[in-house]
Amino acid sequence: MTTIGLIGSGHIGSTVARLAVDAGHEVVLSNSRGPETLHDVVESLGSGARAATAEEAAAAGDLVVLTIPLKNVGQVPAEALRGKVVIDTSNYYPQRDGQIAALDDQSMATSELVGSRLPGTRLVKAFNNIHYSHLGSLQRPAGSPERSALVIAGDDADAKTAVIEFLDSVGYDAYDAGSLAESWRFDVGTPAYGRPYNTDTTGAFPPPVDSGRQATAEAMRQALAEATR
Repeated sequence: MTTIGLIGSGHIGSTVARLAVDAGHEVVLSNSRGPETLHDVVESLGSGARAATAEEAAAAGDLVVLTIPLKNVGQVPAEALRGKVVIDTSNYYPQRDGQIAALDDQSMATSELVGSRLPGTRLVKAFNNIHYSHLGSLQRPAGSPERSALVIAGDDADAKTAVIEFLDSVGYDAYDAGSLAESWRFDVGTPAYGRPYNTDTTGAFPPPVDSGRQATAEAMRQALAEATR
């Protein structure tokens, strides 16, 4: 059993928490408004979940999922995350996050920027390119022919191994896209962002309800290969 700390408990965070609890892990959830605001979420998850501050969630987690707006990364308890394996779900939306020069000029990928602001973390990018409704419905047992793959990227091999094992436990294979510098290949606007999991041919994101489909490792490979800058 692994303890998963969550900094952020929105759609993706609460979906990851549900998958983790269902797989037998413990989860410690936090948000920017305080543990008392997470009562209903924790109650719905059951005895495997508890609410805490961001610092407490970071300290408790064997793995920590960072799932907050990119503009708020500066509010993260960086020291509490030093040395931790951190799964970064960040996406860059200028209309929400403001213009960030290093992302606009493509000198950095989103998760490279996050890593630069959280020194000492063992960052792995994952969960950013799938809608929460698909994430919460496409999980399948190991060995299932209907299993989907989630794409990851990172610079620490052991951290990636830990994340791959976690993804396997919650019902997904992993497709390793390489380093954080290569993680732009599944950032917002790329063919790997949403489309492999979405039967809606318009490419709408968020997708229509009940539009999820299996995304195999080969489908992820093809989508990543189509990415251009």
